[in-house]
This record gives sequence, C-alpha cells and structure tokens, in this order.
Amino acid sequence: MSRTESSEFQLTPAAAKYFRPRLIVVALVSLLVGGAIGYWGFRTLEEPTLALPAPVIRVANTVAPLTPAPTVTPQPVTIYVSGAVLEPQVVTLPGDSLVEDALAAAGGPAEDADLESLNLAAPLYDNQQLVVPRQAAETPAPSAAATPAPLDLNAATAAALETLPGIGPGRAQDIVAYREANGPFARVEDIQNVPGIGPATYQQIAPYLTVSP
Repeated sequence: MSRTESSEFQLTPAAAKYFRPRLIVVALVSLLVGGAIGYWGFRTLEEPTLALPAPVIRVANTVAPLTPAPTVTPQPVTIYVSGAVLEPQVVTLPGDSLVEDALAAAGGPAEDADLESLNLAAPLYDNQQLVVPRQAAETPAPSAAATPAPLDLNAATAAALETLPGIGPGRAQDIVAYREANGPFARVEDIQNVPGIGPATYQQIAPYLTVSP
C-alpha cells in the first residue's frame, strides 16, 4: 500500500479527540468484564461441588401380629349330688363349675346341711359323687322323770323301749321281735345283735338298760 493510500485511514485531530475517551471506556469495561468472568470461573473450578446425601428409605415394620391361641372350652361334667340337698339327683354342668353350682342344681342345701365341712369353691370332675353331709343332731340327755329306773330288756314293752334315746317305734319293735325269736337277753351288750343297733346307739342307751336274771 502506498503512503498516499495509508494516509486516508488516519484520524484527524478532531476525530481522535472525539473517539479517544470512548475507546478508553470500552477498554476499561472490557477489562472489568473479562476480569469478572475469569474470577468467577476460577472460583467455580476451585470450589468442590457438594454431593447431596443419598435419600434414606425407611421400610415399615411388616411383621404380622401374633395370633392368640384359641380358647379351650372345658367339657361338661356329670355329677351325682346326694345327701343333705333338697333334690338329690344326677346333674350335668359346664366343665368349669364349682361345688356351689352343683348344690344349686340339686335344689339347694337342706336345712340340716353342714356347709362348713364343704369347700364350695372346689372344682368338679366328671362322674363325681358329691355327698353333702348333715349336721350332727344333738340328742338331749333323758331326764330322770322320763327314765326313772333302768329298763329290763327282757320285760320292757315296745312303748317303754321308745323312751330310750335314739330308739323310735320301729327300732323298739325290732328289739321285742328279736327277744321273742332268740329268747331273753343274757347281757345288756347283746342288744347290739338287734339289726340297726350299732356301737354308737348302744353307747347312748346302755346306761338306761338292765337284764333280769
């Protein structure tokens, strides 16, 4: 290119005065922008990327609840209730019944039942016989007026024998019948040979008896 052609691109003093401040501003802005880009790019490379924690997956408890064991129903029991009850009979009760339930099924206890000798809370078992005891009867001692003198076993009538403690009309007739069939009594103790008169009855009536020679 010739010197004449290159002189056409040179700024005039007036144009240079106009564009120089603007070029300086553009240069400064370019430096600032480039510096900012370089700074933040360097920080991005320098700072490590934080890794997010892996999500925690909670599994619900899937264990099935324990199934309760089935309840065993006791088998019914058959009981024979006898003794001092109003209605002695064979009754069938639930397997978890008690002595008290058996008494109720037999009509309840009689007036002379000795409930103190029973455990009303005791369990029952199948084919059991429950005998309700009676209260011991208190036999009053005979008065002197009733038995003024010992009775002669070989001469006393049935009516006289009925005055003895524990001897009723039937037992008095048994004594007379035995005497007539077997002859006179040799000893007072021989009255125990009469059916129905045992040691307990003998102890009650012995003090009021005698035997004629």
